[in-house]
Amino acid sequence: MSSGVATVYRWELRKLRAQKRTYIGLGSAVLVPLIFVAAVALRSGGPDDVAFGRYIHDTGLAIPLVLLLFGSVWMFPLIAALVAGDIVATEDHNGTLKTILTRSLERGEVFAGKTLATATYAATAIFLSGAVAVAAGSIVSGFDPLVTLSGTTVSAMNALGLVAASLLVYLLPIFAIVCIGLLLSTVTRNSAAAVVGTLMFSLIVQLIAIVPGLGALHPYLLSTQFDAWEGLLRTPVDWAPTVRSSWVCSLYGIPSLAAAYVLFVRRDVAG
Repeated sequence: MSSGVATVYRWELRKLRAQKRTYIGLGSAVLVPLIFVAAVALRSGGPDDVAFGRYIHDTGLAIPLVLLLFGSVWMFPLIAALVAGDIVATEDHNGTLKTILTRSLERGEVFAGKTLATATYAATAIFLSGAVAVAAGSIVSGFDPLVTLSGTTVSAMNALGLVAASLLVYLLPIFAIVCIGLLLSTVTRNSAAAVVGTLMFSLIVQLIAIVPGLGALHPYLLSTQFDAWEGLLRTPVDWAPTVRSSWVCSLYGIPSLAAAYVLFVRRDVAG
């Protein structure tokens, strides 16, 4: 990382720490697992029709995995969109983009710093949510072995490692959402439009997945990649979903990020 990118990166992180939407996103990442764990403590049943739902009363390590399934519909894409859709557009709204782009730093360095800060925020939200779910779930349901999707039982420590790995794989589609949010933030120059547009894109892809007759598209939809981590919870590990998610998410993320970069570095701020 060049000194210029590092400077912008630190600067953007400081700005994120001062913004309310940052704490709204991170607060949601903490609050939702706590609400879910409270519901688990108060009810004897569980979502038996989803993966690991039947085990949420047997081990707290099943709870973050269930939340990954539910969070992919709206929660985690929204958390990512809150900052990705705002980080460029807010500069236009506040009239500060001209000042930033006329400084001694290169425009590419400014864009790279903003991108890294947004990715850091998204990763922090995902792992914060997972950590809270593991901690609170273990208090309620215990830190016990987990039954994998193949029916084998793994120790609690091995299961904890699998949960961490699952969160890493889950970041692949989240980073693709971040790239799309950055593109919309750069194109629209409007924070609200970019945030809503990013979330709407995620929801539309989710809807396409349930349209009859489009089953052939499912492996290539971004929504499908939110379930790629499930391959890690099989014995032996099925790496195919993770590999596919890597290149499918790249097909969504890299062109979006490249387009956002080109638009950003060519931005006319003379007026």
